[in-house]
Amino acid sequence: MSDVHNAPQSLRHIVMWTLKGEAEGHSKAHNMLKARQVLMACSNLVPGIEHFEVGLKTDGLDCTCDVILNSVFKDEAALMAYQNHPDHIAIKPFMKAIVAQRQCMDFWN
Repeated sequence: MSDVHNAPQSLRHIVMWTLKGEAEGHSKAHNMLKARQVLMACSNLVPGIEHFEVGLKTDGLDCTCDVILNSVFKDEAALMAYQNHPDHIAIKPFMKAIVAQRQCMDFWN
């Protein structure tokens, strides 16, 4: 068995949002699409982003949230640079306005 502590690792950052039924004068469906758009605009903000995808709830499939960000960073410094980037900070007011619940998990894999 290999020693996983010696294997190269990346930092996975997953965020899941459940949106309000209506917010910012728009429906949940509209805000889901806009959330994907503003999140994807952050996909290349800093060096060290290895993977970045945004998924939306699909009718007929098992979904417990409306929007998910699944991203992988080279290291903690890259994740911190992303989280502190002005463009990332700029989308937070919109996201907070449309979100009913947020869950996040960061882990090494």
